[in-house]
Amino acid sequence: MSQVRSVNVEISVVLGRSTLPMQQLLRMGRGAVIPLDAKTNDEVWILANNHPVARGEIQINDDKIAIMVTRAADVYDFMAGGL
Repeated sequence: MSQVRSVNVEISVVLGRSTLPMQQLLRMGRGAVIPLDAKTNDEVWILANNHPVARGEIQINDDKIAIMVTRAADVYDFMAGGL
């Protein structure tokens, strides 16, 4: 079990997605805003090593942002863009 505990896992949270033409992306500079397809109360995707493992909700307490896990992820929804 000690070997498992020493494995590093990269955790990422996907807030939303966007499709942009490459030309528009290349013109963007510092401070540019990229609109996402997500709404305020949408669940976010939680990824472990770029693999969807859970869904969650954004929690804001004082000046800290956290993610509360709400359910297991459906890999097929993630691949289909089901945000």
